[in-house]
Formats: sequence, structure tokens, C-alpha cells
Amino acid sequence: MRRHRNVKIVATLGPASSTYEMIRALFEAGADVFRLNMSHGAHEDIRKRHEIIRQVEKDLGRPIGILADLQGPKLRVGVFANGQEELSEGAAFRMDLSTTPGDAHRVNLPHPEIFAALEPGATLLVNDGKIRLRVNACGKDFAECTVEVGGTISNRKGVNVPDVVLPLAALSEKDRSDLEFVCELGVDWLALSFVQRPEDVIEARSLAKGRAAILSKIEKPAAVKAYDAILQVSDGIMVARGDLGVELPVTSVPPIQKRLVRGARAAAKPVIVATQMLESMIEAPVPTRAEVSDVATAIYEGADAIMLSAESAAGKYPVEAVTTMNNVAMSVEKDPTYLSIIEASRVVRRESVADGIVAAAREIAEATNIKAICCFSQSGTTASLVARERPHVAILALTPLMSTARRLALTWGTHCVITPPQERFKGAVLAAVGAARSDGFATEEDQIVVTAGVPFNVKGTTNILRVAPCDERLISRVDPE
Repeated sequence: MRRHRNVKIVATLGPASSTYEMIRALFEAGADVFRLNMSHGAHEDIRKRHEIIRQVEKDLGRPIGILADLQGPKLRVGVFANGQEELSEGAAFRMDLSTTPGDAHRVNLPHPEIFAALEPGATLLVNDGKIRLRVNACGKDFAECTVEVGGTISNRKGVNVPDVVLPLAALSEKDRSDLEFVCELGVDWLALSFVQRPEDVIEARSLAKGRAAILSKIEKPAAVKAYDAILQVSDGIMVARGDLGVELPVTSVPPIQKRLVRGARAAAKPVIVATQMLESMIEAPVPTRAEVSDVATAIYEGADAIMLSAESAAGKYPVEAVTTMNNVAMSVEKDPTYLSIIEASRVVRRESVADGIVAAAREIAEATNIKAICCFSQSGTTASLVARERPHVAILALTPLMSTARRLALTWGTHCVITPPQERFKGAVLAAVGAARSDGFATEEDQIVVTAGVPFNVKGTTNILRVAPCDERLISRVDPE
């Protein structure tokens, strides 16, 4: 099953998309990676969805990526004696560690780590930023605030603290349990929520022990400031615009999105643009024009993937939402303007032999009538480097490892093919030619570019480039053995 687009689609599973029939329909409509949201659903529910995805993968014969999204630390107020209260602008309001039910003047905030980090002048946001409090005075167990933006505050509403780096681990006890569970299941990617510093990613990597790639969600101002360091220790990035838009002015989110996408592309690491992309399709069978434009913008920026959340997890029209994303992507990528924007935003890297090989592969493919770039990749690194070039031709990633093929399901433009391990370059060329023809990328009359590393099956050895005819009879006997 060949996709006729380069950007990948991530679909979140949930109550509306938990059956074999629906998950298969979502994949056939265009989903490349399925997201398991660990904030919702018991472990047994997650296990069943995982099993169904792998059954769909087996039945359709295509690698499917699975991303487990960890909840992260959730900061919430306590409860109110009346269930809720109305806060008026200019009023005084206190948060403290007392477990007494709250009223119109105070409420419990059971997070001493917040009080430890607060300073006068800091901002507290409640209920997705609908209520804004300014801290006037604070101590180890309280914060005296002024209500800057009022509204209804009720039991256990979320709290955001945008101004300070909180002394919180990115992984709660629930996250640690969930991480071990999904790694044992065999997910391909772990998404870390509320990352603030590179150490958060390093901790998760030590717990994952190589069983899953680590994707950092950038959704806090601290993460934006430390982005370069976080990117360096991450395998991928998610631009999580929901909380970014709460903790930062919404007008700053678009330029931040562009910078995060550019940075990840330059590092040859997959980047997902997420949150509210087709939100109206939770209830409606068609999106708004603004939503279509939002999806298109992410594609024009060269993002590796675009993501559906509640649209596919709990919406009324999950298949239609995936189909819409697929159709928008195909329309954008046919636009001549798309190619010129991708060209203009390409980052040139010439720091290694592998960088030179993949750059040459793209230039040769685009200067001649080459149908595809076929790269042999043990770990996925070579395929990621080819994808960074954003070539105008198809990318075939050939690997003997299903785990690598599944992780590459998130990477721009890659069509993964499982092949037997190769020992000689000539055999690799023949395997590449066979894959290009059998999967519909080329015919006998065409040519492809093949990249590989010798010795084979060793990470980081990309050092050969070959232009090969797709007619096996024409493959020269002088090819390196």
C-alpha cells in the first residue's frame, strides 16, 4: 500500500476508534502512526488497541508505527465546598496547602513544588488559561494572588505556571508505570509531556533502555527556551500547540511552530505538528476553511507529520478526519509553490560522508530521470538523513528490522520495505530494484539511486551511492560484490 504524499498522519485512538474495523479503516484512509493516549484508558484498553494495530499491520503487510503519549505531571487545584465559585477581576484569592474545601477567597493547591518555585509577580493560569492570577506574595505553603482575569473556577481544574521552571520531574509515578507497560508491549515511540529541560528526556531514555524512541513534546515556555538542548537528546519532537497557546500569547505560537519545525528538520529528526488541527470535525463531517489552512501551513513548513487528537479518538467522523488530512496533504504537495518553499527552507549539512552521500543522491535524482532513492538502513539514520533533504522523488527505506521500519513510519516521505539482511552490495542493489518495481515506484525502463554502507549492518557507515537500472539484466557485472 503506497501513500501518494510525503507528510505522515498520526491518528489518536480512543472510544470512537477501538475496533479492528475502525482501526483498519483509519489506516486505509491514510493514518501512518497510531497514538495511544496514556491520559485516558486503562492498561487493558491500551493492550487491546496495541494488539489490533499489530493485527492490521500483519493483515495488510505494511509497517505501522505506534506512539504512546505519557500523561506527564498534572497540576490541579483541590475541591470547593460549593463545587465551584466565581472569581471577579481585581479580587484577592489565595492558594495554599490546606485541605479544607475552597470558597470564593481560597482553595487548596496540593503541589508544594509550585510554592517552592514561585516568586512575586509570577502568573498562575487556571482552567486552560481562562482564569489568570498574579502572585503578590508567596511562601513555602501559600500564594496570595490578585485576579487579573476572572471566571468560574471549579473542582480539580488544571493549573499552568508559565513564568518559572518547576522543580518537577517530567515523569510522574503513573508515567513510570505506563512507560514500562508500553515498552514491554512494544510501542515504537514514547512522547514525553511537559518537558522542561534536557535532563527530563535523558531520564526517560534511561528507563526506556532502547525499547522505544523518545519524542519530546514542546508545550512549555521553558522547553522553548531550552529547545536546542532538548532537541539534541531527543529522537523526535512534537509541537504541542495546546498548552503552548495557554502559557504563551497565542500570537507567538505560529512563529514558534516554524522555528521548532525548522530546527527538527535540520537535525534530521521527525517533527509532528499537533492540537486542534481539525477540531470542528469532532462534531461535523467537514472542516472549516481555517482548519484546512492550518493543516496546509504545517505541510508547507515541511513537518514530518500532522496529528489528529479528539477528532479520531472521540469524534463522530474519525475516518472522514483522516481522509480530509490525506486529501489536503496530496493537494498541497502537488502545488508548485510547495516545492519552492521546501527548497528555500532546506538546511545544507555537510559534516560527514553520510551527509555528502545523501545530498548527492538528492541532486542526482532531481537532475536526471530517477524514480526513487533507495537507502539501506539498519537503525533508520540513513533514511532520516535522506528525508532531511526533502527530495522530489520517493524514498524507499530498506531494512531487515521491523522495529526500524515502524519508527520510520513517522519520517517524512519514507516508504519502508522489510528485506533480508544483505552481505554484499550487488545483492543490495538487486533487492532495491525489486522493491522499487514491486511496490510501484519504478518499471523496468527506469533508474533508481541506491545508498548503503559497507560493511553492511553497521550503524553509521553510509558510504556508497549507485545509480542502478531497474532491469536486472542490465545491472553491470562490475558492480561491487
